[in-house]
Amino acid sequence: MTHTARRMFELLEPICLVTFLADECNEEMAALGHRTYWDGYFASRAAPLGRVSAQVVHAAFYNFADGEAARHIPSAWEKIPPEASVAARERGSAASLRRILGDVAADSPGLVRAADLTTKAATSAPTEGRVMYAGMRTLPLPSDPVALLWHSATMLREHRGDGHIAALVGARIGGTEAHVLDAVAQGIHPPESFGRIHHLPKERLAAVMDGLRERGLVDTDGRFTDAGRETKQHIEALTDELAAAPYDALSPAELDELIAELETITAVLVAAGSQ
Repeated sequence: MTHTARRMFELLEPICLVTFLADECNEEMAALGHRTYWDGYFASRAAPLGRVSAQVVHAAFYNFADGEAARHIPSAWEKIPPEASVAARERGSAASLRRILGDVAADSPGLVRAADLTTKAATSAPTEGRVMYAGMRTLPLPSDPVALLWHSATMLREHRGDGHIAALVGARIGGTEAHVLDAVAQGIHPPESFGRIHHLPKERLAAVMDGLRERGLVDTDGRFTDAGRETKQHIEALTDELAAAPYDALSPAELDELIAELETITAVLVAAGSQ
């Protein structure tokens, strides 16, 4: 099932990425009155948790630097109800998928079936210890199949993300450190130039790199040591293992059917860059 979890991540991620890469979601957020991309991001993603503090959002999201959540929460909710941001995110994401896939594919029996099976998996996993996933589970399921596919794929993304955080915590890898390890794994050099962290203060990045060197995870040139590579591989393997539970709800035949349907959908999204 760990192989299945990795394959499903590969197939579902392009569906989720339209939220962050395509224009429609940003346009919906701007129309609501969110001043910046990040206001809309924090407000809409955190909203299923309720009107929690910036500290709670920081803990749940995990990989943002200290103070980043507080620049957007709770100010992003002061004039725009969280429920409105959630609805706007869903509308924009579904509109992006429909545009990229085209109306014929979006209305096809294959997509309807993929949405139903993805939802069956996404609504069947335990919520214990899965804060972001549990929040998504409280939201109503959309009736439109395209929106339902996006919604359920996003539930599974948050479920996997919660497990990934657990793996990182177990390995004593903080949020910024996780970005550094991702950068090194992708061959980005120096890892401090990675787009998710390059804006952070140089002193902060230097301290993170020094800490990873002291632990023997990266060398003086900022590349993996054997121990660092093994740590990264362990985190990814455990993430896959912890992400497998939702797919236990599907029979082998249903899982094969879902993978086949998603492969057709995902091929179009990957070709378009999910935007």
